[in-house]
Amino acid sequence: MLAATMTRPDTGIAAALRRCAGGDRAALRSIYDSEAPAMIGVAMRILRRRELAEEAVQDAFVRIYQYAASFDPSRGEAKTWIYAILRHRALNILRGEARTDYVEDFEKMDVASEDESPEAAVSRLSDEKSLKKCLETLEPVRRNAVVLAFVSGLTHGEVAGRLGVPLGTVKAWIRRSLVSLRECMG
Repeated sequence: MLAATMTRPDTGIAAALRRCAGGDRAALRSIYDSEAPAMIGVAMRILRRRELAEEAVQDAFVRIYQYAASFDPSRGEAKTWIYAILRHRALNILRGEARTDYVEDFEKMDVASEDESPEAAVSRLSDEKSLKKCLETLEPVRRNAVVLAFVSGLTHGEVAGRLGVPLGTVKAWIRRSLVSLRECMG
């Protein structure tokens, strides 16, 4: 009997999903109670911000409840299914899906006013230093993205919010700028 439970460790989750498909909210609560802390951890590794991780977990549980009837145990484990929903939701948040609140969020927190501006950080560098000369060869907006990320310590998502541009654009700017800086200083 123990061997049977060892082969299907999430049969409780699978049973709860079947009950969710029938509209049982208590079943969703049982999944939440058993998995939410670990799910927050997974979302934190992807998103690196607690509030976004909590949002991803909450959204995942809404989707788990809505789509519980679509879970097919012949295609995989229930636990794998719920974590796939979480992962997809977290990645969508990371990609900036309908997240125009980044800029508003930073304005409310006054993050822009607390830190030194990227231009001021570059001007503090000595004129003889090759880093300053190389940074000045970058387009101003790209230079700002690099300085915000590496001097101010902002994440790519925070830089995107500060500059009001999509996350993918910031990542591309930083990646290309680092290549240019390496070549310039090389």
